[in-house]
Amino acid sequence: TYVDSKHEELGKLVENIEHPQINSTDQRRQLDLLARWNARHREARLDTRLDARIHSYELAFRMQSEASDAFDISKEPAHIRALYGEGVHGRQTLIARRLLERGVRYVQLWHGAGQPWDNHNDIEKNHRKLAGELDGPIAALLTDLKQRGLFDETLVLWGGEFGRTPTVELSSAGKPQMGRDHNHYGFSVWMAGGGIKGGTVFGATDEFGFAAEKDPVSVHDLHATMLHLLGLDHKRLTYRYAGRDFRLTDVHGKVINEIVA
Repeated sequence: TYVDSKHEELGKLVENIEHPQINSTDQRRQLDLLARWNARHREARLDTRLDARIHSYELAFRMQSEASDAFDISKEPAHIRALYGEGVHGRQTLIARRLLERGVRYVQLWHGAGQPWDNHNDIEKNHRKLAGELDGPIAALLTDLKQRGLFDETLVLWGGEFGRTPTVELSSAGKPQMGRDHNHYGFSVWMAGGGIKGGTVFGATDEFGFAAEKDPVSVHDLHATMLHLLGLDHKRLTYRYAGRDFRLTDVHGKVINEIVA
């Protein structure tokens, strides 16, 4: 489900979360009536496909009603709202916590529409601003998860698809743009909670910050470690096709045991 966290009003947060013509009470009455009709039909014509259809209607309604509650951050006390902050990213992160405590297994937060982190110019000014927007809400999330006893069972990962070069990028005219180009040779992600050994730094780049030099970690290693923390042995997900082994972590991904508590 996509949540537009620029808004606080429920009807704008999640598109079509509310029925445009009838309220939830009338929806419940409609489904109850439909269930009675379907039950009569089932007595005469037993069909598992009908059971599946009834179940899907009920599941959709429960998701709709429970989601309405989960996304309503106005129900949070003032001190919690203040902890996360009133900005877009504070609301976004607070909604994530409300989803997690209701049992949602995977929540993805996207910081910055329009690729504002892709700074080929003015990187110092722009990244300082972006980091400032995110620092408070992320700290609030980790603090809140600990206070609610959810930290140890929630794996938090923060990262992007690549880093930035340590050298200034030049424009087509050869003038410095005070930005940085893409760099996949060396960059960092951080993880917290969910079985992670806090305060641990693993791996290092060269002295320029350009390429991973000590204990380099591939994406396959990262995925293998995440699966391990979720209780899955990534090697058991191996299957053979066209004469070679395949799995989510390819055939060379390995668990980074040094960061596992």
